[in-house]
Amino acid sequence: MQRVALVGAGGMGATHAASYGKIQNAKLVAVMDIRPDAAADLAAHYNAKSFSDAQKMFDEVEFDIIDICTPTPWHIDYVKIGAAAGKHVCCEKPFGRTLEQCREAIEACEKAGVTLFIAHVLRWFPEFKKAKELIDFGAIGSPAVVRTTRGGGFPHGWNNWFANFEWSGGAVLDLVIHDFDWLLWTFGPAERVFAKGLYNSGIPEKDYALITIRFRSGVIAHVEATFATPGGFKVSLEVAGDKGVINFDNTDAAPLVIGKWQTESSGPGVPVPSSPMSVSPYYLELQHFVDCIEEGRKPAVTPQEAMDAVALALAAIESIKTGAPVRL
Repeated sequence: MQRVALVGAGGMGATHAASYGKIQNAKLVAVMDIRPDAAADLAAHYNAKSFSDAQKMFDEVEFDIIDICTPTPWHIDYVKIGAAAGKHVCCEKPFGRTLEQCREAIEACEKAGVTLFIAHVLRWFPEFKKAKELIDFGAIGSPAVVRTTRGGGFPHGWNNWFANFEWSGGAVLDLVIHDFDWLLWTFGPAERVFAKGLYNSGIPEKDYALITIRFRSGVIAHVEATFATPGGFKVSLEVAGDKGVINFDNTDAAPLVIGKWQTESSGPGVPVPSSPMSVSPYYLELQHFVDCIEEGRKPAVTPQEAMDAVALALAAIESIKTGAPVRL
């Protein structure tokens, strides 16, 4: 049984807490937030202790895992505190606001001999997991072009921290880091990125970016990030290969469809729908992490992979700033 202390009682913290509430070999024992009421409210749902001071939580509660769901700039602080205390670490994406923060976190956990897991949950979304399996299997032949879209309205959190670009990194770092991780996982290292965006436009509570990525494999991806679209959250994926196309749109009734070019030997090409799973991807990723701790296995998402996704996001931001392509 892994005892978990959660840092951050906002929306993502509540999502993680709900997942731990369903995991048989984990128990949420503490919730810490600098807002005492938020910590107390969330902790009460799980019969856990609440704290507004991290050191007090470490002094008063025995636990095995620290789960960090704070705004991005404070990830590094709690990773280092947790590692120094010998706790295994689960940290929400993005890994850090800077590459230096990522490197410090990796070094701290390696030195302490604890496991560091960055929660890139998209790998556990059934549509994206299935899409990668189809691509790896060769269902669409050799992939060439990818298009992804992610976003909706502008998010609001503690202290409106999403609107502070120096904290959040905007839609590029905070939002489509999901897509960057999936793309790197699926197609390998990126070679070059070019991006345009609104982050420095002065338009309040709006952000939008278009990012083009060339991978060493030759695949080209077009990634759309939006914190400027009303009408609900939208996610889409299209992967085109020389034998067919994979499409996913979360607004469709049958969201994942593969269409294959008809050949003489393959017979008629027909769409094959795949229904989403009923189990929360957040539950699946955290169950995976807990099982890895108990079984002495390395988690599926490595710290280096998570840092690579941050590097890609920061390169896209640099391209928006300079108006020029950036090599990785």
